[in-house]
Amino acid sequence: MADFNLLAEAAHGAAEHHAEATAFGLAPPWWVALSMVALIGLMIYMKVPALVGSMLDKKIAGIREMLDEAATLRKEAEALKAEYEQKVASASKHAEELKAGAEEEARHIVEKAKADAVALVARREKMAEEKIAAAERAAVADLRTKAAEAAAVAARGLIKENHSADADQALVDEVISRI
Repeated sequence: MADFNLLAEAAHGAAEHHAEATAFGLAPPWWVALSMVALIGLMIYMKVPALVGSMLDKKIAGIREMLDEAATLRKEAEALKAEYEQKVASASKHAEELKAGAEEEARHIVEKAKADAVALVARREKMAEEKIAAAERAAVADLRTKAAEAAAVAARGLIKENHSADADQALVDEVISRI
C-alpha cells in the first residue's frame, strides 16, 4: 500500500508543476472558440444557411407534391372503389332480377303445363265419353235393328197363321170403305 501512496504523491506533484501551452498568448480553448467563430462567419459570408434553407425548401416542396399526388391518387382510388362497389351492387341487383324473372317464368311454365295437362285429360275424357256414347248408340241401333227384324219375323209368322186371303180382302175392303 505504501507504493501506491508514493505513486499518488508523485502524480499530484507533477500536475501542479505542469505549464499550459499557449500560442500568441491564447490558451487552446480560446483557439477553438476563435476557429468556431471564424468558421461560422465564413459560412454566413458564403450564404450556406440560405443554401441549406433553399435545399430544405426544395425537399419540402417535393414532399408536398408527393403528398398532393398521393391525396389525388387516394381520391381516384376511392372513386374507383365506389364505382366498382356500385357496379357490384348493380350486378347483384341485376342477378336478383334475373333470378326472380327466371323463377316467375318457371312458375308460369309449370302452371301452363298443369293447365295443358288438365285440358288434355279433359279432352281425352270427352273423347272417351263420346266413344262410349257412340258405342252405346251403335249398340242401341243394332239392338233395335235386331228387335225390328225379330218383330218382323214374328209378325210374318203371326200374319201367316192368323190371316188368310179372305181375311186380307175383308181388311182391304174395310179400309177402303172408311176412306
